Amino acid sequence: MVGKDYYNILGIKRNASEQEIKQAYRRLARKHHPDVNPGDKSAEARFKEINEAYEVLSDKGKRQKYDQYGDQWQHADQFARARGQQTPQWDFSQGGAQGFRFEQGNPNDLFGDLFQGFRTGTAGRRVRPRQGQDIEHPIEVTLEEAYHGTNRILNLESEEACPTCAGSGRTQNMRCSACLGSGAVSSLKRLEVKIPPGVDNGSRVRVAGKGEPGYAGGKSGHLYLVMLVKPHQLFERKGNDLYVDVSVPLTVAMLGGEVPVPTLTGKLALKIPPETQNGRAFRLAGQGMPHLGNSAHGDLLAKVQVLLPGKLSAEEKRLFEQLKQLRPAGAS
Repeated sequence: MVGKDYYNILGIKRNASEQEIKQAYRRLARKHHPDVNPGDKSAEARFKEINEAYEVLSDKGKRQKYDQYGDQWQHADQFARARGQQTPQWDFSQGGAQGFRFEQGNPNDLFGDLFQGFRTGTAGRRVRPRQGQDIEHPIEVTLEEAYHGTNRILNLESEEACPTCAGSGRTQNMRCSACLGSGAVSSLKRLEVKIPPGVDNGSRVRVAGKGEPGYAGGKSGHLYLVMLVKPHQLFERKGNDLYVDVSVPLTVAMLGGEVPVPTLTGKLALKIPPETQNGRAFRLAGQGMPHLGNSAHGDLLAKVQVLLPGKLSAEEKRLFEQLKQLRPAGAS
């Protein structure tokens, strides 16, 4: 019994990759499509063969069964169950033509079992709608953008319903050559997305329904924006709190006063009490990052960095000499 050589139909080798199979199918399907060859029965028959071959070889599971059982791959499970009584032997040596013989048992009994499923109606099942896959897209934002929120314009390569088959995957009861039967075609989509305040590294922002389209009428998947927040030259972020170093002159640290503190919304005046030690941190409540999804904010911690004076004048040196006499080294 001679079977169809699907590899030969597509003009590819038996070890062809998935990409090579798809490329061969696209090339041949466009050439022999009935819309391109109106009224040509031979082209229509050839197109059906090409679709049949691609349907099998593009599916890993079907291809594996086909490589073992030839064009009787659909009955691989029945062959396996019947193997205890008769063992089909396949021969692929005749120029790619495929056949089989039985070592023992009655082949009519085997085929009676094989096709029983077709008589009972178990062979054909309606394809159920499936939701499209979710996709991820990395987004890099500044700390200011993460604080205030921002918008981005994305140019995404995505899939949409095939206009040739209106998303059904088939034309004239045959696999649609424009979308390879998937019901969708690739396109470049321009999409404006909103990034909410408070995002952090690894935050995932969902854009509903902007993922891959569904199959057979199923809903589209979702687009997830994966956040990467750039380091900032002034602020260090830990969760929703921000940390910043504040320069404080020596005189202010010793006698008290005010210094400006940078925040992501402008500068604030920080009151420094007398005799403030270097490295002391002051907490400014509510001046940190917004919490993602609500109106709460973290805090800003301002760490004092005392500035020692340089290029002292003669008078300043004299005063420091007096201080040195009043407060010798080692005095607290």
